[in-house]
Amino acid sequence: MTTDSHYLPLINGEFTAFTDETFPAAEAATGKQLATITRSGKAEVNAAVAAAKAAFPAWAATPAAERARLLLKVADWLEENTARLVEIDARDIGRTVFELPQDYRQAIGQYRFFAAAILTHDGWNNVVPGGWAIAKREPYGVVGQIIPWNVPAIMVSFKLAPALAAGNTVVLKPDENASLSTMELGRYLAEIFPPGVVNIVPGFGEEAGAALTAHPDVAKLAFTGSSEVGRIIAHAGAARLVPVSLELGGKSPNIVFPDIEDMDAVVDNTAFAATFCNGQSCLAGTRLFVHDEIYPEFMAKLTDAFQRIQVGSPLDPATRLGCLISEKQGERVMQYVETGKNEANLVTGGQRVEVPGHEAGWFVAPTIFETTNNTRIAQEEIFGPVLSVIRWKDFDTMIHEANDVVYGLASGIYTSNLRNAMRTADRLEAGQVWVNQYVNLVDGSPFGGYKDSGLGREVCKETLDMYTQLKSVMLAEQVPPPFYV
Repeated sequence: MTTDSHYLPLINGEFTAFTDETFPAAEAATGKQLATITRSGKAEVNAAVAAAKAAFPAWAATPAAERARLLLKVADWLEENTARLVEIDARDIGRTVFELPQDYRQAIGQYRFFAAAILTHDGWNNVVPGGWAIAKREPYGVVGQIIPWNVPAIMVSFKLAPALAAGNTVVLKPDENASLSTMELGRYLAEIFPPGVVNIVPGFGEEAGAALTAHPDVAKLAFTGSSEVGRIIAHAGAARLVPVSLELGGKSPNIVFPDIEDMDAVVDNTAFAATFCNGQSCLAGTRLFVHDEIYPEFMAKLTDAFQRIQVGSPLDPATRLGCLISEKQGERVMQYVETGKNEANLVTGGQRVEVPGHEAGWFVAPTIFETTNNTRIAQEEIFGPVLSVIRWKDFDTMIHEANDVVYGLASGIYTSNLRNAMRTADRLEAGQVWVNQYVNLVDGSPFGGYKDSGLGREVCKETLDMYTQLKSVMLAEQVPPPFYV
């Protein structure tokens, strides 16, 4: 793996800093230090925002076709460097080399999608008596963006692609636990974008994040992360009356009807839904509702599937479940497991797994609990490979329980009956409903949540509306006749 030994913030097209303070980028599975990163603070954020503000007029005036061309170059670079970046992420965050290529395919798709979408992102115009009425879309200016650690390639693309396509300039703060692949991308972004258009300030939330959200020259905020921090970001935006888009937590219901035709395939997809990304995903299907009629057989197959999931080194192509991002996250997940042992029935898993040569990593066995919807493990976001299975029989009761959480990000349905699919989809309080394939993400399909899962939609053409504002221009052919004479 080739990386730098040290990374500096990207400010105005150059890698620079105003402090000697650093933090380590450590390999999640072994604890080995991979690099050091300069710890951005208020000075770095101020400089980055100033650079973005200075670059904004020229970038906003750049033709959409040219902005699209540069986004396509980013996509091409990611495609050419996927193998190297996958290894960087596998080491940095503990995800598996088997799974991470899909992150890059999705990220590449985002840059290409918004490169195309911006070319048809129009306002509105109409002929009116004596003139024309025009509504034109304009970028906000400097956008402050903060992303989490679980899927850095995807998160960067979700934020940068639409913001840059729309003509905004950006100050991006990656998570301190997952900065390496973003900083590697930053090296290429510095080569192709004009100085100040993209700025990257790695650091901690209470320092770089707080400075960015409070900065008076930031015209829009975008955040992905926990609902708790999302509220802080929303308050910061409200205090300055700037728009805020939020993609937050989830506790997604995944519903199995008794009419499924291929139980083995459904078992496999529900296991994937709960454990991909090592369970560290806001959209994971962590509440599985299985119908009473097929419950015993389904649970036997599901238990067997969980026990066959190979836990091991993130760099081993045979591994399907790597390690959690950090000791802090590992301890948090295990605390929830202990809670589950006291309030529910542990079916399988529930322990930390030792992987030889990777003793520093927090590997957690894929875990299933049989529970009810009112327990903590069924209500709270755990962010680990822990699945709560809930038995259901009455449709209306099941729908009530599926919606009876503070979140509303994603959901799944497995059925061979169209009526079951449609009536359930209509009643689920979730931004995404996937029928017969969980995590069926498609470029252009809106992504976002209800309730505490956020504000706004990403991944789609409407995302460009979040990064632009409408200006109304009324053109009259001539000055009207005198009114006061």
